[in-house]
Amino acid sequence: MAAGSEHGLKRIVWKRIKDTIIADCRKSEVWKILILDPFTTKLLSSCCKMSDLMSEKITIVEDLYKSREPVLEMKAIYFMSPTAKNVDAFIADFKPKPKYKSAYVYFTDYCPNDLFHNIKLHCAKYIRVCKEINMCFMPQEAQVFTCDNPGAFQSIYSPNSQDKRKTLETLADQLVTLCATLDEYPGVRYKKDNNMENAKTFAELVDRKLATHYDLDDSKKKGKTQAQLLIVERGFDPVSPILHELTYQAMAYDLIDIQNDIYKYKSKDGSEKQAQLNEEDMLWVKLRHKHIAEVSEQIPKMVKEISASKKQPDGKITISNLAQMMKKMPSFRKQLTEKTVHLQLAEDCMKHFSNNVEKLCKAEQDLAVGSDVDGMKVKDPMRTLLPVLLHPYSTHDKIRAVLLYIFSLNGTTDENLSKLIQHVKIEDEREFILNWKELGVPIITSPSFFSRKPSRRDRSQEQTYNLSRWTPVIKDVMEDAVENKLDTKEWPHQSECPAAWNGSGAVSARQKNKASSQDERRSGSRLIIFVLGGISFSEMRSAYEVTQAVKSCEVIIGSSHILTPSSLLEDIKALSKGPMETFTLDERSNA
Repeated sequence: MAAGSEHGLKRIVWKRIKDTIIADCRKSEVWKILILDPFTTKLLSSCCKMSDLMSEKITIVEDLYKSREPVLEMKAIYFMSPTAKNVDAFIADFKPKPKYKSAYVYFTDYCPNDLFHNIKLHCAKYIRVCKEINMCFMPQEAQVFTCDNPGAFQSIYSPNSQDKRKTLETLADQLVTLCATLDEYPGVRYKKDNNMENAKTFAELVDRKLATHYDLDDSKKKGKTQAQLLIVERGFDPVSPILHELTYQAMAYDLIDIQNDIYKYKSKDGSEKQAQLNEEDMLWVKLRHKHIAEVSEQIPKMVKEISASKKQPDGKITISNLAQMMKKMPSFRKQLTEKTVHLQLAEDCMKHFSNNVEKLCKAEQDLAVGSDVDGMKVKDPMRTLLPVLLHPYSTHDKIRAVLLYIFSLNGTTDENLSKLIQHVKIEDEREFILNWKELGVPIITSPSFFSRKPSRRDRSQEQTYNLSRWTPVIKDVMEDAVENKLDTKEWPHQSECPAAWNGSGAVSARQKNKASSQDERRSGSRLIIFVLGGISFSEMRSAYEVTQAVKSCEVIIGSSHILTPSSLLEDIKALSKGPMETFTLDERSNA
């Protein structure tokens, strides 16, 4: 696990599972079977390995929906979402004939009464334990979580959606389990938007469900903790998920086809290889937020260092030298493999960069920031955009540039938009652009309409690369929240935090000899941000950067899912499709 993730979400989730499910099982010394649904399979594989389970006396992990042989002498642990389909599958394991000696049942969330009675009715005599452990979110990284529900985007923003309210309810339930896992009862605030009501509705739901959760039984009763939860909608910053990013993780997921965090590549001998990009890979953790220029410089150096350390300084080969080398070999091989993977991935990124992306980035940055490298204001954004439209870039890249142009003006005229759409030759696919209105982003405005762009933090003194001048808006928000500078008119309180929330951990002079006060705040002061409609990798990076800078406040960011520019564009385009089958968490975990 990543060095920085002693406080990390994956570590916290695994500890919670050990303290509940595993602790109960330790009471009897026998080996057990663990049975999971698709959601809990993904949850467990995100935070532990099979060897971790084996060391806790779990002999085998099974799928709730696969046919399994009865093992009557063994006890089974069921860890699943409380859905009708899961409960039916569980009952089928004990009725008419039992498959296992007894069952320990753990639900990820609150189990509805009808399902609970159903279980009791059919399986009461086999059940030793039945608990709800409040954990139905996915710990994606040390400071990032998702609700594992990309379909939520359509449900919330499609004008034809049939299940918007139900989706918001489900996401709110999941967010409450995140707070419960972190043992936080935060004050809730949301970004006020005159065009959109989703953040307000969602904030009300979350606040109500948090209150219910902490009032449910006396053991959980607690007052507000030193944490803030901020809720924003995707339309609040349309620029960040569309720009070409040049930090390693964001760039790789944008330009290279990485599915389920698996990077596929060809090794030098031509064989197909694949690597998992996660926090088990320490090099990935170290490099993922660095600029590609630094990454390309650092990896070859590391490979040389390792190769040099392998060679014996005096060149003598003795038995003891050989033994030493043999001992080092597994870790040496692992280190070298890690570095080779990243050498290849960085090379792939740079190939794209030098072919196309470098030229695009200058125009994109000028449009996004509103000024050029020298700080001169972009007076005519069309002059910045035209060279991009005239160059044979891919249609997606041109659409991204057109969107940045429109965002920079806060909307354009109908006539101008038609010309742009002809230029990019997407007459039949204009939804890529028009559908942003469903997110409350102005696309078509009348020439007389003028809307003020929100003011940004002054970052003119910060060192940046010329092609990476844009800072995600959410980073401004994180810093303002930590410094207690968020405007209450723009960020109304759904519920207050205790006393004056001070995320920056500023300690008054008379307290300064309390060395531990900052350390205590490390876990005591958290800022949780939830974005309705997906988060981008640059926004995830911002959470780490602000935490690193402030030290006394941990920023955790989450959403229904993680976006790449292409996946967001496809989602935007699909908004105008007719009612489609949408998944809630219930059905999806068994789809």
